This record gives sequence, structure tokens and C-alpha cells, in this order.
Amino acid sequence: MYEIVRKKALNPTVTEMDISAPLVAKKAEAGQFIILRVDDDGERIPLTVAGYDREAGTVKIIFQIVGGTTMRLNAKNEGDYIADFVGPLGCATRTEGLQKVCIVGGGVGCAIALPVAQKLHALGCEVHSVIGFRNKDLLILQDEFAACSDKLTIMTDDGSYGRQGVVTAPLKEAIENGENYDEVIAIGPLIMMKFVVATTKPYGVKTTVSMNPIMIDGTGMCGGCRLTVGGKTKFACVDGPDFNGFEVDFDEAMARSNAYADFEKHAREESCNLYKKEVR
Repeated sequence: MYEIVRKKALNPTVTEMDISAPLVAKKAEAGQFIILRVDDDGERIPLTVAGYDREAGTVKIIFQIVGGTTMRLNAKNEGDYIADFVGPLGCATRTEGLQKVCIVGGGVGCAIALPVAQKLHALGCEVHSVIGFRNKDLLILQDEFAACSDKLTIMTDDGSYGRQGVVTAPLKEAIENGENYDEVIAIGPLIMMKFVVATTKPYGVKTTVSMNPIMIDGTGMCGGCRLTVGGKTKFACVDGPDFNGFEVDFDEAMARSNAYADFEKHAREESCNLYKKEVR
């Protein structure tokens, strides 16, 4: 059992937790992920390592409340326990040797992008960050990004905070204005990453994307997280989650990501009904 030692609501739909998991914290690196089960009869879900404290033995997770399992997880409070917390899994993001990088994060994907930006900053890399949200109310981690970024641009779809527009607009402006990035690292919704790649590819700027497809065991055995990268089948859990964005078949990935949309909707409705009964 793994204790929830800290819980914080980042916005109405996103929650941050620190989990006591000393062995995971000891080896976790930016870009890796864990797989957890809320309780013994729960499903396994992957969540990216959003931070870690090796001395305290804690691992930070940030999740959006979108389905049955994340609703159950969010119902837990500080001092409660979750059944399983396995990791670190996947390959750490490559950060060594980079001198100037643009981090592009979208929505809750910013929780994945932040530790990468922090690691690069700690290594002395010049970090430019562009983070985007639908509106001001969904903004998360602004102070944390500001602390590790030499330049931070915040975008909102409706213009309620920062600049109005999509994250690719300031990215394209920066490249055209002579910012010579060693690499662009994009983390967020599939459609966002697809258009980031479409923006950088004409300029030949290396672009890495973090893929989070359907995943079950996290060891490459189930095949649920398969992707087509460079015309070959890859598994996000063991070959990734980072991949060369120019080689990812985003259309296939988006089609697969929607395969269980109806099932997830049903699971969310069941969880809502369960909690209503418990409150009564």
C-alpha cells in the first residue's frame, strides 16, 4: 500500500498528489511513468512522473479527472492509501548535451513537460517554454514553469489569460525570428503534438513528442500501446514514451485513442452513481 502524503487541486479538473514510494523515487527520472491501481479490484492506469523527492521518498503525480479510475483516485485524501504504484517505467527523456530547447506543453500535458524543463534548466540549458490551455480557469503550473524557463509564453484559446491562440503560433514566430533550437519537445494532446510537428518540420528542427496511448501492463507484453513510428511498430511503454515526432503516425494514434471512449464514458457514469449512493 502506498500513502498519499499530499493532495492539491490545481484546477477544477486536475489534481496533484505526492505518493510515498521510496523505491520508485530513488530511480525516477523526467519522462518516465508509473502504473497504479487505486484499489485491489481497480484497473491499471499509467501516469507520468511529474516530479520526485529522493530524500522524502515521494513521487508526484498530476492527473485529470476524466474517467472512472481518476474519479476514484481523486476521492482519496491525504493519509489514504492506494493499492499499487509500480515504476519507474519507460525511458527517461534525453537531456544531456542540449544547449537550447523549446518545451511545448498543452493542458494537463504540462505536468509531463514540467520535470523535463526543470531537468534541462538544472543542466544549464536555455529553456523556452510555451504552454497552452483552453482558458484561464484551466491554467496550471505557471509559477513552476516561470522558475525554470528563460522565456515563458502562455496561450489560451479564448484569450482570457496570456496570449490568445494556439501554441504553434509563438513557436513558429520564434523559429522564424532566428531562435536556433537544438530540439523542440512537445507534450500534450495528440492533435496538438501533430501540429507542433507540422510547424517544426519545414524548418528541420528536431522534435520529440511524448506518447501516452492505451496501456495495460507497461512491459511491452500486451501490445495495447503500440504505435507506428517510422513505418515500424513500436511500444510506448518500453520504446518510449518519447519518439521522433517526424516519424509518428498521429492519425493512427488518434484513431486508437478513441477506441474505448464509449466504455470510459460508461465507467465514469457508474462511478458517479456509486459516489452519489455513498453520499446518501
